[in-house]
Amino acid sequence: MSQITAMKWDREEFVRRLRAVGNERYHHLHPYHRAMNAGELNERQIRGWIANRFYYQRNIPIKDAAIISNCPLREVRRLWLHRITDHDGLLDTGGGGIEAWLKLGEAAGLTREELLDERHVLPGVRFAVDAYVTLARTKPWPVAVASSLTELFAPDLMSQRIAAFEKYYAWVKPAGLEYFRGRVTRAKTDSDEGLELTMVYCDTPALQNEAVRALSTKCDILWSMLDAMQVAYGCGHADKT
Repeated sequence: MSQITAMKWDREEFVRRLRAVGNERYHHLHPYHRAMNAGELNERQIRGWIANRFYYQRNIPIKDAAIISNCPLREVRRLWLHRITDHDGLLDTGGGGIEAWLKLGEAAGLTREELLDERHVLPGVRFAVDAYVTLARTKPWPVAVASSLTELFAPDLMSQRIAAFEKYYAWVKPAGLEYFRGRVTRAKTDSDEGLELTMVYCDTPALQNEAVRALSTKCDILWSMLDAMQVAYGCGHADKT
């Protein structure tokens, strides 16, 4: 276990340490993800990824509600609140990230029913996602905010994913890619917001260290999800059956 530094980092060093976590441990480096971007997954493997990732998507607003419930600062709660409607959609207009992911599933040949009833969710994926919600419920709210900073690395990932799906997985109807398209810009806005809150409110050496560890844990969670999928579905040319 790394030793907690006794000195508070300046902003530049704090940001550097957070970014280093993603550069070294973000799930874009996972073999399953690399195989997907290289066009090496078959239809079963793509559908398995979509169905299991949906369990993560539908828990994002639950995670964000937990952060809000732990935060005593009105201005921060108001700032963070949009994340729930971004995924759940609005009562009058609908939409939202969860609905967009359901449309991705339909575009790939999955029914809404089988996504919503979670029949394809692997135990390892469920365990990992539930651990993320638990982190948000039990950690100090600024630390839970810091765990969301995988968004720092999402815009490039989303652009690469769109290109991969358009090039290699043309059997997925183009309308299903709208979630990815929306996240290219949305993730940049969200990560800027989350980073600024982390800089302001992780204001002690202990909180700074916890923030870095929380982001590392989030990377482990995303990695573990792909581990479970790789065991269940395989990945790469050897498994294209």
